[in-house]
Amino acid sequence: MRKVPELNLLAYTAGTPNDKIRFVDDLFRGLKDYGFIILSEHFVAQKKVDDAYTLLQEFFNLPSETKCKYHNKSGGGQRGYTPFGREKALGKTHPDLKEFWHVGREMPVEHPFYPYYGANYWPDEIADFRPVFTELYQSMEQTSLVLMQALGRALDLPPAYFNEMLNHGNSILRCIHYPPTERQDTRHALRAAAHEDINLITLLVGATDAGLELLDRNGEWLAVPSTERQIVVDSGDMLSRLCNDLIPATTHRVVNPEDATSARFSMPYFVHPHPQAELTCLPSCVGTGAKYPPISSHEFLQQRLKDIGLT
Repeated sequence: MRKVPELNLLAYTAGTPNDKIRFVDDLFRGLKDYGFIILSEHFVAQKKVDDAYTLLQEFFNLPSETKCKYHNKSGGGQRGYTPFGREKALGKTHPDLKEFWHVGREMPVEHPFYPYYGANYWPDEIADFRPVFTELYQSMEQTSLVLMQALGRALDLPPAYFNEMLNHGNSILRCIHYPPTERQDTRHALRAAAHEDINLITLLVGATDAGLELLDRNGEWLAVPSTERQIVVDSGDMLSRLCNDLIPATTHRVVNPEDATSARFSMPYFVHPHPQAELTCLPSCVGTGAKYPPISSHEFLQQRLKDIGLT
């Protein structure tokens, strides 16, 4: 039976030299062969996750008119609230059965990247929303930087390669609510239709319910368990482009529940480079030739946001 590999990030940060080598090899092999790995140990405290889910449920229980005060219609959904039924998977006709909230990097207005990012939105109605999600964002970033450093070793990159690409990066914490599916058109739509993520990698802390599935490299759908104290990691389009498809972007979906009265919450952290970073085929992955021309991460992101209906 095929099973997504489980890894211990602390074996890389605090283990022996052999532990570090083994982690690098297992991370690369897991993303290459499955597109997913599961971290059993990492830097994200479970209390931060629990506190965030409590506030998330409180926010999504607010009236629609209240939530829509925080909808940035001109920002492509990159900050604040995106209403139910706005996003659809690439190539799909029907939108996903979800609504979500985005937390991005906090940048001073004088920084050259500020025009790309803008300011975060923070709901006045939910006490502690800002500090709780800011701390969670920072913990997810810490974990992602270590993962990308380890992956860089597997790809024969200079030690600082991904650190420089991710410095002041446009990473996003997406807080998703999948409402109960009763009275929804579940014949034509899923909670999240089959898609690949836009970014380098995605880190997903344990969701409140099952439903996540990946399309295995052998063409079969494989359920991915999502439990407390674990982080699911998958590879995205930007990484695939850098690697010349050596690590393909992973197709995944969230299927509709058997219990139509149940809701689901999840919090993926999308790891993005800074907007001026160039997505150019890595020297170790060129092989017989690069499949994709260079493109800035910002230009690539904007193309994809248009494709999925957010701009």
